Amino acid sequence: MVRSAILGTGSYLPKKRVSNKELEEIVDTSDEWIKTRTGIEARHIISDGETNSVLAQKAAEMAIEMAGISPEDLDLVIAATLTPDMPMPSVACLVQDAIGAKNAGAFDLYATCSGFLYGLTVADGLIRADISKKILVIGSETLSRRVNWKDRTTCVLFGDGAGAVVLGASSENNRGIMSACLHSDGSLGGLLTIRGLGTRHDLKKTLENEWQYIEMNGREVFKHATRALEAVSIEAIEAAGWADASMIDLFIPHQANIRIIEHMRERLGISRERVFINIDKYGNTSAASIPIALDEANRKGRLFPGARVLMSAFGGGFTWASVAMRW
Repeated sequence: MVRSAILGTGSYLPKKRVSNKELEEIVDTSDEWIKTRTGIEARHIISDGETNSVLAQKAAEMAIEMAGISPEDLDLVIAATLTPDMPMPSVACLVQDAIGAKNAGAFDLYATCSGFLYGLTVADGLIRADISKKILVIGSETLSRRVNWKDRTTCVLFGDGAGAVVLGASSENNRGIMSACLHSDGSLGGLLTIRGLGTRHDLKKTLENEWQYIEMNGREVFKHATRALEAVSIEAIEAAGWADASMIDLFIPHQANIRIIEHMRERLGISRERVFINIDKYGNTSAASIPIALDEANRKGRLFPGARVLMSAFGGGFTWASVAMRW
């Protein structure tokens, strides 16, 4: 049976790091307040000259190098993002050109924080169907451009960054994606939204009402996220044919809030040492969160051949997803 396996990983963070202490100078908050409620201590923010596609390109180049392939070997580039450089061309097309993947198709995928896992699932299907052989899947965000830096409930949460993987066909029985589960509930979309910058409202009205920024009902999002993430994680574990969460060697959750991660860990019965956490360093980087964590785990030696890995995410839309794989 042909499965798709990750051949290489990469990640990139902007050079500018903003600590909680620095945020105390621009908004009514405190380091203790942020850490206690979110687990975040710092985040990386783009500077002039840095864009979403630049971050994505750098992460992609690292993944391609690790995979030991040429950009010309890629059949497709998928970029999961909700903060593209511009409406068109897509981030994927900008990266395709920048890295010289001249034989690849390219498109952006929009599923917010679940975007990378949605992209991974699409790529997996294309490889299993023998439509593509090697696919670059990127999660990249510049959320610092979509937060209101006067709103302490949201501006402290988000950061910028990019992660990427090269996915390729594998005939090894103990390697590859074992299951992928995707869900959504559009009726709850208003709880986490950016109302402007689309075509529903004109630009003047958007700017007058500050609808270009993220709006979130944190309490309600937390409630739905914990419930959905637990269910979809169990679904993916069962679909992979694993007895239960005790078989997981490494759990890589979306890095949105340490309390959500801890809730999931306890509900699933996974020990702390088998959960990868980096939210303290980067905050919530949306679609980039899981691929950044995956690359860090890989380069730190937390993954080994045959390791059972579970990745789960929840985001605006609402969307949520889980992917189980053998490394």
